[in-house]
Amino acid sequence: MRRSFSVLAGVLLAGACALPASAAGKTAGTAGDRGFTIKDPRITESSGLAASRLHPGVYWTHNDSDDGPYLYAVDSATGKTVARVTLRGIGSPRDVEAVSIGPHNEIYVGDIGDNFGGKWPYVWIYRLPEPKRLTDQTVTATQYVVKYENGPRDAESLVVHPKTGRVYIIDKNEEGGHLYEGPATLSASGANVFRPVAPVDLWATDAAFSPDGRQLAVRGYFGGVYYDWNGGRITRKGRLEVPFQGQGESVSYSADGTRLMYGSEGAESAVQAKDAPDRPAASPSAGDGGPHAAEKDGSPSLTVGAVIIAAGVAAFLGLRRLRRG
Repeated sequence: MRRSFSVLAGVLLAGACALPASAAGKTAGTAGDRGFTIKDPRITESSGLAASRLHPGVYWTHNDSDDGPYLYAVDSATGKTVARVTLRGIGSPRDVEAVSIGPHNEIYVGDIGDNFGGKWPYVWIYRLPEPKRLTDQTVTATQYVVKYENGPRDAESLVVHPKTGRVYIIDKNEEGGHLYEGPATLSASGANVFRPVAPVDLWATDAAFSPDGRQLAVRGYFGGVYYDWNGGRITRKGRLEVPFQGQGESVSYSADGTRLMYGSEGAESAVQAKDAPDRPAASPSAGDGGPHAAEKDGSPSLTVGAVIIAAGVAAFLGLRRLRRG
């Protein structure tokens, strides 16, 4: 058995060496993209979730209400909080429901909930730069006043398009809500009026853009839908495989876009991972020449590596059969 194991190890090592490192990393993602449990006892009502682009494997979250102006950076590999950020200059949050990352690594926080069914004359959005160092710190945020063109709404879903930076809100309505589009650029003076641009077939508790901005995923308590995105016009593609959770409140794409991460309220709540619909294949990093760039620069392709590994497994099984014979 030792000889057969040695043969297999040698062939598998050759196959592993044939895999381009960047492509292998893209495929694997981070350990936390398989799901994790939030272990910070201060986080009991995780209501929003957003994958950091600056810090691989880190997800930003926050409590629903009765906590204060705080954001938590959670390491998905351990479930532990690695930084708590205090927002300065915004007053007292009222009902924080969502968090999203903009194209320039800005964090947008949606203080957009309305437990009175749409009675607040205005709600707020806060924007702050994502910290480059993950330590407990205080960061100055910009506060934006938000009003809806057709009157007050209750909402729990705020998304920022990863390419244009435009902000959208989906209201929460048992009969199905609407996607609301904000101004091209938010203004810190005066109210920012959000107007309805498309119906959404769900009682939405959160939403997220794919990292390439081509799809919009929307979740509710018991299901979800996803749409193709075309500059604010949406086309429904299908249903999402949303896990059953005690109070499913949040969703985020993983940083590489291959997974959807579903969060729930509650102490030590679990963030569960599902494959993203139409998930992208392992793709080269920005600036590479496309899906076949590895072959063009002389590096073996993923297909070659897979064939070598398959051959190794076949050789191993063959050697075992010979020994048994």
